[in-house]
Amino acid sequence: MSLGTLFGILGGFGIFFGAILSSTDNPAVFVDLPSLAIVCGGAIAGAYMSFQPIYVNRAFGAMVSQFQASTVTFFTLLGDVERMIGWAKVVQTQGVVALEQEMGGDTTDAFLAVGGKFVLSNYKGEELRELLETANATSFQRNTLQVAVLKKMSTLSPAYGMIGTLVGLVLMLGNMGGDPAALGAGMAVAMLTTLYGVIFAQMIFLPAAEKLQQKEEMIRFRNMLLVEGFIMLADQKPGREIQDRLNSYLAPAAWFDVAD
Repeated sequence: MSLGTLFGILGGFGIFFGAILSSTDNPAVFVDLPSLAIVCGGAIAGAYMSFQPIYVNRAFGAMVSQFQASTVTFFTLLGDVERMIGWAKVVQTQGVVALEQEMGGDTTDAFLAVGGKFVLSNYKGEELRELLETANATSFQRNTLQVAVLKKMSTLSPAYGMIGTLVGLVLMLGNMGGDPAALGAGMAVAMLTTLYGVIFAQMIFLPAAEKLQQKEEMIRFRNMLLVEGFIMLADQKPGREIQDRLNSYLAPAAWFDVAD
């Protein structure tokens, strides 16, 4: 569970609803289903028109996954460095062939499994770098398509809010001199669609997009570290050299020391 995300969402909506409750005895005036349908339905429809359905569906799943803690942390990076150093010792003493048993056939970490497979296939140097960097880049590109979907929805929400405002104004003007209740209903649609558009954009879609972007950037950074480790493993570099190379990706205060 990502406590920061949960705190941010609860805090943001808490302030919003708190301001409403402290300002009026009738908070129901801020609820209007036609306005909600225009903004939410329009943003979703626009997303499906702009992107392949599979990526829109994944974007909705990503909105839920933002509550999950990141898989890449300070401690996982240290674990990756330690793992590479341990594998280097195996390669130095028993050769690359012995690495397969040491890796244990774990396929839960896709990039780690692919990198190990390439090393065991005897790819070396720049050839191995090209393969792994391509795998990293294409994975990042695929996974950030969901970010593009959410950012698109964050721009569509205020746009449909403005459409709803115009609809409300037309309804209001059409009832000028008529039923005052109908006049008020048109004004409510006009104002609330703008409000809903801003809320969906700035409190839901855009924060979710930024959170997902950050998570994917962290995964890409971690994979870059692994690329260097796998290349040095394939070239049978000693553990100390691998340690120093991978430490250069970390903050100096977090450098791993094989002597510890």
